[in-house]
Amino acid sequence: MTNPVKIPAFLAHLPLFCEMSPDEIERIARGARELGLARGEVLFQRGDPCTGFYVVMHGRVKLALTSPQGIEKVVELIGPGQSFGEAVMFMDKPYPVYAQALTDSMVLHIGKQVIVGGIDSDPNFCRKMLAGLSIRLHRLIQTVESISLRSPAQRVIDLLLQELDGTKEGLDVHVSLSANKNVIASNLNITPETFSRILRNLSDAGLIAVEGKDVCIRDVARLRSYDE
Repeated sequence: MTNPVKIPAFLAHLPLFCEMSPDEIERIARGARELGLARGEVLFQRGDPCTGFYVVMHGRVKLALTSPQGIEKVVELIGPGQSFGEAVMFMDKPYPVYAQALTDSMVLHIGKQVIVGGIDSDPNFCRKMLAGLSIRLHRLIQTVESISLRSPAQRVIDLLLQELDGTKEGLDVHVSLSANKNVIASNLNITPETFSRILRNLSDAGLIAVEGKDVCIRDVARLRSYDE
């Protein structure tokens, strides 16, 4: 659990606030509160009013929709340092998805009033917020591009490479899948069966070894250049 006195330092390293001055960061921190979530706990439901936005401090949260037939579609998986809910906050709309903790997690809720107050009092604050929101939009565009233009196998490889945590190349690099296969498959817009088949194919090709949620990438460079 992150100690409250560290909230300003945490905020200062987020893309959304990285251009803010120390005074601005301190003011935002005063309007923030930590929320602990147990695995499986729902943070908000679709249709709930939006009172601010959230940043994951540790753990992982999924944003998802459920169809009238009960089929879940995972929209996004949010990890440490990533934020969600900003656009809904500015639009004065209820949440269009629900948010649920995939693991024991800690999130930071940043109240709408502290953000709106900063925008009203300082035009530069608005510019800095827009810069941060642009970074998040770019990330979402990359996700849409991956789903739309890349094959299922390429999407799975991209997922594994994203979990490298700064490692660019190497042999026998271990990563851990961020969620169970049903959640990951939904987020990649493929079926769980397709996801499992792709992992088997990559394993048969000698590129990875899989044991539960743990994946050993035998050769990062080979996986990166793999052409199915």
